[in-house]
Amino acid sequence: MKILLLGAAGQIGHALTATMPEGCDLLALDRNALDITDTAALTALIASEQAQAAINAAAYTDVDAAEAHEEEAFGINAEAPRAIAAACARSGTRLVHISTDYVFDGTATTPYRPDARPAPLGVYGRSKLAGEQAVQEYPDALLIRSAWVYDAHGRNFLDTMLRLMTERNEIRVVADQTGTPTHAKSLARAIWALLDAEARGIHHFTDAGKTSWHGFAKAIEAKARELGLLDGCTVTPTTAADYGAPAPRPAFSVLDCRGTWPITGTPQDWNDELDGVLAERKAAA
Repeated sequence: MKILLLGAAGQIGHALTATMPEGCDLLALDRNALDITDTAALTALIASEQAQAAINAAAYTDVDAAEAHEEEAFGINAEAPRAIAAACARSGTRLVHISTDYVFDGTATTPYRPDARPAPLGVYGRSKLAGEQAVQEYPDALLIRSAWVYDAHGRNFLDTMLRLMTERNEIRVVADQTGTPTHAKSLARAIWALLDAEARGIHHFTDAGKTSWHGFAKAIEAKARELGLLDGCTVTPTTAADYGAPAPRPAFSVLDCRGTWPITGTPQDWNDELDGVLAERKAAA
C-alpha cells in the first residue's frame, strides 16, 4: 500500500515512520519538501502520487503562541486540512487526520466520547476544530483525536521537563488539569491499525489511565532520577490561574477510547509507557 505522510518531521510523523508496517510504501514529506499551506502544490502532489491513503500529521501545535498567531494557526490547522481533504476526495485517496483533546472545554467529569460536543477554549483548539469540520465534509475520512502526546525525541512536555529539571532545583507544574499522557509510538501503532481496519469517522486514542500535568512531571522526575538522567528536582504543584499561561486549556480532557481499543488493542497505562520512553531517552544520551 502506498501511503503519503504529511508532517513527517514532527513527533507523530517520526513515530509513524518508525512503526511503519511491512509492505508499506511510505512517501514521507516534511515542511521543506511540501508546504501544506501551498494549496496548488499540495493538490498537484496528491493528484500525481495516487496513494491509497494520506496521513496528515502536520499541525501548528504551539498552544500559547497560537493566541498571537491566529492566522498562521488556522492556515495550518484548518485551511490546509480542507485542501488536503478536497484533493484526497478527487483522487480517491483515503484521508487520516490527527486532532486533539483541546477541541473540548474541559467541563466534563467523565471521559469525552467521540460524539461529545466540541467547545474549544483557545485559538489552537478552535483551529483544530475547524480542521476537523473541514475533514468531516468527506465521509471516507478517518479522524483520530489524541492527547498529551510526547516521545523520546522532539519538542514536547517530557523534553521540556527534563531540561528544566536539569537547570533548576525546583519547578512549578499545573496540578488542576487532567488528561492522559500518550506515547507518540502508541498513537502511531493505533493509526496503522485503524488504517488497516479501514476505519472511518471519529476515533479517540490515548494510552490508558489519567493524571495531571503535575503528576506527569513527578513521574518523569522520579523515573529519570532512577535512570541517572538527572540529579533530582522538586516538582511543586500550582494552579493554572497562578501559572498564567497565555492560552486557556481544558481542566479535564480525558478521552473515551473504548470504541477504538477493540481495533487497536488496549495500550499500556501511561505510567508504564513512560518507562520505555525514558529508557529510549537514556540509550540515546
